Amino acid sequence: MSKNIAIILAGGQGERFDTVLPKQFTKLAGRAIIEYTIEIFQNHFLIDEIVIVIKSDYEEKIWEIIKNNCFNKVVKVIQGGIDRFGSTASALSSLKDYNEDTKLLFHDAVRPLVDEETITNTIKALDDYNAVDTAIDATDTIIEINNDWIIKNIPNRIFMKRGQTPQGFRLKTLQQAYKIALEKNKRVFTCDCGVVKDILVDEKIKVVKSNEKNIKITYPIDLHIAEKYIQMGTEKSLDDINLENLKGKNIVIFGNSRGIGKDIENIAQEYGANIFGCSRKIGVDISDINTVEEFLKSVDVDINIAINTAAILNKKPLKLMSYEERQNIIDVNYTGAVNIAFVSKKYLDKTQGMLINFSSSSYTRGRANYALYSSSKAAIVNFTQALSDEWENIQVNCVNPERTNTPMREENFGYEDPNTLLDSKIVATKTLKLALSKFSGIILDVKQ
Repeated sequence: MSKNIAIILAGGQGERFDTVLPKQFTKLAGRAIIEYTIEIFQNHFLIDEIVIVIKSDYEEKIWEIIKNNCFNKVVKVIQGGIDRFGSTASALSSLKDYNEDTKLLFHDAVRPLVDEETITNTIKALDDYNAVDTAIDATDTIIEINNDWIIKNIPNRIFMKRGQTPQGFRLKTLQQAYKIALEKNKRVFTCDCGVVKDILVDEKIKVVKSNEKNIKITYPIDLHIAEKYIQMGTEKSLDDINLENLKGKNIVIFGNSRGIGKDIENIAQEYGANIFGCSRKIGVDISDINTVEEFLKSVDVDINIAINTAAILNKKPLKLMSYEERQNIIDVNYTGAVNIAFVSKKYLDKTQGMLINFSSSSYTRGRANYALYSSSKAAIVNFTQALSDEWENIQVNCVNPERTNTPMREENFGYEDPNTLLDSKIVATKTLKLALSKFSGIILDVKQ
């Protein structure tokens, strides 16, 4: 019986990415890029097996990722070649005993955002064709030039597409193309469809429409784009998380006396979580690391989740603020968050738990009359992302709500139409769903 096999090509070094490790191991929102790539094929209902092609130097590292994520569809990790052609040839060699009608999907390890629909459509297209490519529209005009950078041709953009992966093949077709290419000593191709097109000239290659999000992470800027795509999809993906799973969880909340922190406490308790809350009202000043340490020592249970909602907003031009006012904002909004992270790490390490920080929609651009607040919230975003890379066993995320109806906002902005503000209970609910997720390094935008 033929199978559907995903072959993930992870043999590249990523010279243009300027990192010590190959780019497929670079962190994206708290996880290695290749983890996302493997996961989408692991979870796809039509994929039977996964083969990973990688340099032998990183075989142990990839097996560690496979084991940690329980990627049980991975059946082979094989050594790649000196180039793309050699890596595909190596994969084909490892599959020589498979049914010749086996469907193969070759996919770049550094395309972590391929969607389920593209994979499904590629597999289905192999019912009628022996070779399938995936592509998206070319939005720019394509020009063909000569060696002197003089335009030779401007093809009609309607027929121009940008090729992506996965590329799908029947095993017998790609084996035949590679056999002939090797006999002719031809191996300079940009992709496997290029091999089939050049060698098997009569073979029709079907094109399936892919998705704009299916970007290839080649340069550092691509990592930022991919991270934004992940953030955009996070809020919707949380809808399926059941808050019943909070039952029995031990949650520490810094700043639980009112607002979002109080709502988090109330909702979590409704679902059976054990809450340990603190604020300045009970003598826990997060700007003082000793009081943070004393409080966490007093929590005589394993801590699963730590949430910091504590913050100070003082709407006033910087030049009118006293030294004490300026320092208080910095101490609570930034130093306090650092203190909580530093002290809670040893507790969260024990449970492989999660730390959740809070930012503000003002972090994207400094706001007049609350410069210290908005800039400290920008620092919290950066701090969250950095910790998610540093901490191997702890998830670190940040919630970024839109303008929210809270006592702190009312104190600084006065009365505002509640219909224009986000309900703090919505923010609290999304925060608790994030706390039950597998995400790390996420800046969760919560909007109306």
